[in-house]
Amino acid sequence: MAKAKSAQPCGCPVAAFQKMISGKYKLRIVWDLQDGPKRYGEIRTGLLRGADGSSEITPRVLSRELKALTASGLIDRRDYGVVPPKVEYRLTRK
Repeated sequence: MAKAKSAQPCGCPVAAFQKMISGKYKLRIVWDLQDGPKRYGEIRTGLLRGADGSSEITPRVLSRELKALTASGLIDRRDYGVVPPKVEYRLTRK
């Protein structure tokens, strides 16, 4: 009787990356951050400027996408702790 192989993830980096950036705006956010750190408003403006006639991204959706990318480790959120608030997002080495 042959042993059944255990179902283990293949460890494919492309599949793992695709899972991390699944969503309508995540890949565009990552692309926008390749030139260096940006603030929330700069990211939002970049998404609006690059829009192809699709609906405008809402602040709630953008915040959710940024939180998800931060949680996955693809981007880093730096809060300067000043008034008015200053927060920058940047790509991580991951």
